[in-house]
Amino acid sequence: MARSVRTGALLLVALLAGAAAGCSSDDGGGARADTSARQKLDWKSCPPPSDSEDASTGRAPGDAWECATLHAPLDYGRPKGDSIGIALIRAKATDPDRRIGSLLFNFGGPGGSGITTLPAFAEDYKNLRTRYDLVSFDPRGVGRSDGVRCLGDKDLDAYYAADSTPDDAGERRAFLDRVKKYAAACEKNSGKVLAHVGTSNAARDMDLMRQALGDDKLHYFGISYGTELGGVYAHLFPKKVGRALLDGVVDPTNDPVQSALGQAKGFQLALGNYLRACTASRDNCPTEDQIKRLLDRLDERPVPAAEGRKLTQPLASGGIAQSLYSKDYWDYLTEGVEDAENGDGKILLALADSMNGRDKDGAYSSLQSSLNAVTCADFKQRYSERDIEGKLGAFRAASPVFGDSMAWSLTQCTGWPASGEWQTPEVSAKGAAPMLVVGNTGDPATPYAGARKMARRLGPGVGVELTYKGEGHGAYNSGNACVKQAVDAYLLDGTVPKNGKVCS
Repeated sequence: MARSVRTGALLLVALLAGAAAGCSSDDGGGARADTSARQKLDWKSCPPPSDSEDASTGRAPGDAWECATLHAPLDYGRPKGDSIGIALIRAKATDPDRRIGSLLFNFGGPGGSGITTLPAFAEDYKNLRTRYDLVSFDPRGVGRSDGVRCLGDKDLDAYYAADSTPDDAGERRAFLDRVKKYAAACEKNSGKVLAHVGTSNAARDMDLMRQALGDDKLHYFGISYGTELGGVYAHLFPKKVGRALLDGVVDPTNDPVQSALGQAKGFQLALGNYLRACTASRDNCPTEDQIKRLLDRLDERPVPAAEGRKLTQPLASGGIAQSLYSKDYWDYLTEGVEDAENGDGKILLALADSMNGRDKDGAYSSLQSSLNAVTCADFKQRYSERDIEGKLGAFRAASPVFGDSMAWSLTQCTGWPASGEWQTPEVSAKGAAPMLVVGNTGDPATPYAGARKMARRLGPGVGVELTYKGEGHGAYNSGNACVKQAVDAYLLDGTVPKNGKVCS
């Protein structure tokens, strides 16, 4: 299943993450520490990262930012057992006399680092910072919070470049063997945390954060997977929900097959929207058939790219998908496809690298390995080769371009060393305060229908739906004034918009 990450634009994060250095958690799942709600956070200046796990250029995030470590039980079933350090970052409210409290951000994934992302995009939330301390974190198993590690950087280069749409029995055996070896490497290198990195535990961590931050209610800004995390939090702690925004909404009713099919349709829709917009504004636009033919050629003959690497079919497919997360990347897609057809794969490879969490020096963050680990800790479903073969027709119908790769991505938890918690997440939140749920009609990664499903599952009087008729993943950072005004009025003044409000 291909769960999504929304960090504004991941290529931009990879280039600018030096402005957002990480805080290091100081226990790796084995040390005992105060994990009670009474613990006091020790805020300090944020140092530059000690390695490149956050795709950083090595700079600290600046004087406005402070870092701390929250201690949480590794296993909430054994609260006095081993602990895990959760890395936090914050910038205090600029108008302290009117301060509401802390606003906790999760930018998606699962696997996205809040430690790097919040400072990198803090300008987008400048208005919210007047009355809130802006706070984010690396969830357990992510980045500085004992991030899941599986393969080394060179092995990951080979893993992401390898064929992910097998065409015959031999290719299927090779593909499934790679999946098996990847899972074994994750167990070898991160086995202690794999059973404990699920979304329910991350939600429990957020309630510890709320208490340690001194807030009676959790004020929350969740994007993409962060909406699922927010919904699970509201289910577990409905009376503790303050003002909560869910933007780019994951459909909580979907199992992994339904989710992957929805994403296949969503990316196909976004591709069609890009092609129409491109054709209306310039001459050198590709067609869908051109893109399909390019991917077919790359399956047989990769083209040269940067640093002696080659652009293979899965890297090109990932780069194309990455470019559809934001209209800001559509020009890169046009140029990237044209260049690849002419034997130069650098642009599409750079987009693929941002999708996979690879920085310019060849170091990978924990983004994708953490995504895999959290997904497999959440969902019980495990899919066989026969399962995938039986679903290929439906996926190809959903997307001639992305269908095969989305279908085979369902094997990511096959042979995983830890079992999953649920078939689908529970997000009902009877008694919670109103939560603003924002859906984007052109969203490729979290299709629009998910917003209405989330609002309904949260429950009457809780889920309040706002629709943005736009493109890209999420709405608040789209530049749409109507969305921003409605969200800011809700978060800053407590003004809940009319359910069903539409912005275009």
